[in-house]
Amino acid sequence: MIGLNFLALLVFLGLGLPIAATLILSSVIGVWSDGYLPIAVLAQRVYVGLDSFPLLAVPLFILAGAIMESGGMSARIVAFGESVVGHFRGGLAQVTIFSSIIFSGVSGSQTADTAAVGSVMLPQMKERGYPVAFSTSLVAASGGMGMLVPPSIILILYGFLSNTSITALFIAGLIPAAIVCLSVMFVAYYMARKGNFPPGPAFSWPRLWMTFKRAAWALMMPVIILVGIRMGVVTVTEAAVVAVVYALLVSLFIYKDLRLRDLPKIFCDCGVLTGVIMIVVGSASIFAWYLTSQNVPAMVTDWVRGMTDSHLMILLLINLVFLVLGCFFEVTALLIMAVPIVVPLALAYGIDPVHLGIIIGANLGVGLVTPPVGVCLFVASGISKIPIEQTFRTIFPFIGAMIVALLAITYVPDICLYLPRVLLGYEG
Repeated sequence: MIGLNFLALLVFLGLGLPIAATLILSSVIGVWSDGYLPIAVLAQRVYVGLDSFPLLAVPLFILAGAIMESGGMSARIVAFGESVVGHFRGGLAQVTIFSSIIFSGVSGSQTADTAAVGSVMLPQMKERGYPVAFSTSLVAASGGMGMLVPPSIILILYGFLSNTSITALFIAGLIPAAIVCLSVMFVAYYMARKGNFPPGPAFSWPRLWMTFKRAAWALMMPVIILVGIRMGVVTVTEAAVVAVVYALLVSLFIYKDLRLRDLPKIFCDCGVLTGVIMIVVGSASIFAWYLTSQNVPAMVTDWVRGMTDSHLMILLLINLVFLVLGCFFEVTALLIMAVPIVVPLALAYGIDPVHLGIIIGANLGVGLVTPPVGVCLFVASGISKIPIEQTFRTIFPFIGAMIVALLAITYVPDICLYLPRVLLGYEG
C-alpha cells in the first residue's frame, strides 16, 4: 500500500501541515494500511533514528556558532574580511561572502550563518547605499553556499544516513565549496560594477594586520577542527565539543564580549533549534524506514535501470529531482527521505558515495535560497525587513551561479575526490 502512503504525504503537504507531522501521519497511514506491523513500531524507529553518536555533533556545532555570534567572534571575522577585500568595487558584498565561508566552517548551520553574518552586514550595506534587495539576496546566497563547508550539518547527516565517512565528506567539500564561493563572488562583482556600488575604504596593511590580530583566535577555530579530525586526534563529534569549549574560552576570557549571564539564553535558543531539527530528523527517519521496509529503493533502482544505463543521465536526474524538491521541502527532511532511495540507485551505477554526498549538499544549498521555501532567503529578508518577493529579481543570478558550480562538481568527480585521496588515502 505504498501508493496510499505517498497519496497521504501529498494531501498533508497540500493542507499545509508541518513537515514533521506530515511525515509521521503518512507513515502511520502506510503501516496501518499494511496491517502486518503494529503502529507502536514507529515510536521505536524514532528512537533508533535519533540514537546516534554522530548526531550529537549537530547541537554542539549549533551551540558553538551561537557562542561565536554572541561572543564577538563573528564581528571580528567580518572586520578582517573587510580589510582584505573591502576596498574593491562592491567590496562589502565580497566581505559578506568571505565572512560567510569562514563562519560556516565553525557553526555548521546555514541558518545560523545567515543570521549571524546578515545581522552584521545588512545594516552596513544599507548605510553605504547598497540596494536592500541585492544585499538581502547576497546574504541568503552566502548562507546557502556554505552547505559544503565543514562542519556542515547536512554532510554529517548524510554520512550518518549513508554510512559514509564524515571525515572524507568534510575534506571532499573543501574544493567544491571554493568553486561555489568563487561563482557567487563573480556574480556579486559583476552586479556591483553594473550597479556602480560604492567601494570600501582603501586597502591598508596596518589595518589588515590589526584586524587579523583581533580575529586570529576566531580564525583558528576552523583550523583546529579540520586538523584535529584529519590527524585522527578527535572524531567529528569530539571536534564539536572542542569547538564549543574553544568558543567559550575565547569569548569569555580573551575577547570578554560574552558574559556568564548570557549563557542561559544561548543554551535555551540552541535547545529550541536543536529540538526543531531533531523532530524533523526523527519523523523523517520513520518515513525513510517505511520506504525501505516496502522495498521502494530496489523498485526505484530497477525502474530507472530499465530506462537508461548511463550514469551521466542518472546524475542529471538526481540534480533535477533535488533542485525541484528543494524548492518545496525543508532540506533536512528532504535529505533524510531521499537518501535511502538515492544512495542505492547511485551505487548501482558506480557513483561514489562521497561524490554523491557533495552533489546532494550542493543541491540542498541551492534549495536554501530558492523560493518559495528557501530558509536562508527568509532569514535574510526577515533581518532586512523587506518582503521576500522583492528579492526575486536579484536572487536568481546567484542561484544561476550556484547551479553552474553544481554542474562542474557533478560531472568532474575529481573536484570532490582529489583531496580525500591525497590526504586520507580514500580509494573511492
